[in-house]
Parts: sequence; structure tokens; C-alpha cells
Amino acid sequence: MKPRVTIIMGSTSDLKVMSGAANFFDQMEIPFEVMALSAHRTPDKVMSFAAEAHKRGIEVIIAGAGGAAHLPGVIAAMTPLPVIGVPIKSSNSIDGWDSILSILQMPSGIPVATVALDGAQNAAILATQIMANGDKDLFGKIVDFKAAMAQKIEKANKELAEVKFNFKTN
Repeated sequence: MKPRVTIIMGSTSDLKVMSGAANFFDQMEIPFEVMALSAHRTPDKVMSFAAEAHKRGIEVIIAGAGGAAHLPGVIAAMTPLPVIGVPIKSSNSIDGWDSILSILQMPSGIPVATVALDGAQNAAILATQIMANGDKDLFGKIVDFKAAMAQKIEKANKELAEVKFNFKTN
């Protein structure tokens, strides 16, 4: 089984957040790889990975990083693949804003799609939607996933209808 997606993080301390992406890919039965590379501590390995990923069949890269959060941008500068950045609130973070802005504010020509702080599952959903454009089976899984989310809300509204308050009108 060859990976279609790479989940990459600056250090294994980010795994708690990035496992949200891995869990979604498991649910969707999408082969993926997980690795830790640092834009600051292993820049040569990051550049080599980014330049070669598409040759190995990788279709989308999800890169999570905290603090200065340069990893997604460095990867995006070196690859023709779509890169989705996950800003991570880390121990050296300024409430996550440094990570968000480092990933979000990329220069023209080097886009990084950016999801919410610690939003690895949304990154995986977006990656799946990107890959589903050319994959009917995967497209069907995304349609089913979204329908299941809608059903949960419908169920929640039925349960809320049973909740009683003195002045509730529905």
C-alpha cells in the first residue's frame, strides 16, 4: 500500500494534535504516512522530502507546526503539491497566534491552505476533498461523511425538542 498523503510535523510533541488527521484517514481508508521533520533542525531533509514527495505518489501534504511554524511554508516553497498547514498551540506559542500568522501570511506564489488552530481533522477532510476530485469512491465517502454530520444535527434537534424550559417556545 502506497501513501497518498503525508502528515508531517515539526516534532513528535505535535502528534497529539496531528493524530486527528491520521484518525480521519483511517476512517476513510486512505493510505498515509506520518513523519517528523523540522524546518529549523533538519532543513536539508525537509527540502529533500518536499522536492521528492510528488514522485512517490503523494497527492497532498498536511504540515503541522507550532511557534514560528515555518514548516508548512518551507514545504510549499519546494513542492508542486497542495500543502495544508495546521497551526499548533505549543508550549512556546503566543496563544497560537504566532503559528497561525506564520502559516497564514505566506507570500504571493507560495500558498498554504490554513485550517484552525489545532485543526488537524479539518486538514484531513480538506485533503480528502482535494483527492476526491479525481476519485469517485473517495468522493462517495466524503458525501457520506457530510450526510452523517447532517444526520447528527437532525438527531440533536429532535433531542432538544424534548428539553423543557418554562419559556421555551419550540
